Amino acid sequence: MKPYTCSNCGNLVHFDNEVCVQCGLRLGYRCWSDDMVALDPAGQVAVDGQSTAQSAFLCENAAQGVCNWLVEDAGAARLCRACRHNVVIPDLAVEGNVERWARMEQAKRYVIYSLRRWDLPLPGPDDAGNRHLSFSFLADVQNLDGGVEPVMTGHDSGHITINVAEADDAERERIRTEMKEPYRTLVGHFRHELGHFYWDVLVDDGGRLEQFRSIFGDERQDYGQALMAHYEHGAAADWPNRFVSAYASAHPWEDFAETWAHYIHMTDGLETALSFGLRLTVGASLSQPRTDGSFDPYRAASAEDLTRRWIPVSIALNSINRSMGQPDVYPFVLSPPVIEKLEFIHSLVQRNGRPGSAA
Repeated sequence: MKPYTCSNCGNLVHFDNEVCVQCGLRLGYRCWSDDMVALDPAGQVAVDGQSTAQSAFLCENAAQGVCNWLVEDAGAARLCRACRHNVVIPDLAVEGNVERWARMEQAKRYVIYSLRRWDLPLPGPDDAGNRHLSFSFLADVQNLDGGVEPVMTGHDSGHITINVAEADDAERERIRTEMKEPYRTLVGHFRHELGHFYWDVLVDDGGRLEQFRSIFGDERQDYGQALMAHYEHGAAADWPNRFVSAYASAHPWEDFAETWAHYIHMTDGLETALSFGLRLTVGASLSQPRTDGSFDPYRAASAEDLTRRWIPVSIALNSINRSMGQPDVYPFVLSPPVIEKLEFIHSLVQRNGRPGSAA
């Protein structure tokens, strides 16, 4: 995530900060103006060392230490534009669940930020219309007979369920190793599952099914059987030539969701790099354009342009991680067929949102 500045003292602050370490004031993020403001003890916005007449209202979930967003109108809503989508939160009586919930909300806010930058539809559970976006954060259920009823992370008609265990680093790493995945993160889960939601909204409802099928394949093939075959036999040996991940090869819906997630990975990753002043070109032989500060990833002219600028950044980040003995930040190869799929997603974002608008 790009950095921000404290409205009171001008200190650099981060998207997740709750308090400015320099002036000591409480911080709140205003998603409607994409800025971080400091709040004086009376709840007024502080600017340049002075309290103003602007009142600010923290999201109700700030009391649990899991949110730092502000509410636009405290008289109309108690929850911010990110938290309002929650239907079920973790059982806070369970030890460690407040911390797990905080990590899940953090990841969700990263993704909501991107969706708002593009001004894509974000219908809440109580909004009018046929499509609604909601979240449940659930844990596996221990039965009286000693058995376990697992919670499956997934999407169903706008409702996204995330297993709370994914917020435990050790458990998530265990699953990643067991599944032989190169990458498994909370923010990746949210981006992926939201890809399923936007397939419904932008492809199915948006009249783009035939174009989708010509690029990703026919989604009418049996989904359950396709996943069963994938888990039983694995991906085809040549999957890197056609898909962004092995799992993407399981079914066209999963291919779209995986590619959607990578489109956001690249866009937000590039914005972060540029906002910190990262300027680089890796090897003239790679024909990479210089990634400079005049480029706004959320306003990219094409997915190809985005990809060509992302590659040198990802190479640099991977190399830095290797020098520290850490896994690659972005262990993926973007083949020409994948870039074609990214172009389709780019066209959906361009047609249905206002890229680069205020968050």
